[in-house]
Amino acid sequence: MRILLTSCLLFLSFCACTQKYRDGDLIFQHSVSVQSTAVQLATSSYYSHCGIIFYLNGEPYVFEAIEPVGVRTLEDWINSGEDQNYAVYRLKNRSLNATELSTMKSYLKNQLDKHYDLGFNWSDKEMYCSELVFKAYQQIGITLCPTQALGSFRLDHPKVKRILTQRYGNNIPYDEPMVSPGQLSDSKLLYKVN
Repeated sequence: MRILLTSCLLFLSFCACTQKYRDGDLIFQHSVSVQSTAVQLATSSYYSHCGIIFYLNGEPYVFEAIEPVGVRTLEDWINSGEDQNYAVYRLKNRSLNATELSTMKSYLKNQLDKHYDLGFNWSDKEMYCSELVFKAYQQIGITLCPTQALGSFRLDHPKVKRILTQRYGNNIPYDEPMVSPGQLSDSKLLYKVN
């Protein structure tokens, strides 16, 4: 009996070590995309891109909104960021249960192949990265942070103004609700895993 118990404990310890992250963990990085610096300036955050980790066939993957919304290996996702710097965050006070994880994963799979939302609109027709993460958690009744009107971000920097003009011309939707990677990483519901 003692040998069986020891074997089980060793197996569980091995599993915990091999799966450093959990399904539903949020992952953030500074992207090397053209708009990344503008996002950082407008939101006063180091992070300009985010996604959600899920294990598929025992390997960690990241669901993300790029063009198009997709999923790729955690290793590939990390390597795509500036200097391969990244951070992982998790819910503070509880673990996600199997039903919640299944609901989130199903939602994320249903968003695959949607176009990236260059206009940062709040509709579900297209998706941007932090919108995808935010709405995936909303599917299970968790609001990670309040949305913020576009006009409440820091839009006065020339690099930010240039992106806004390219995307909207003279019709900038200042009242459009938005959520940024920085808002998510600052959520009081999350803690930093690494």
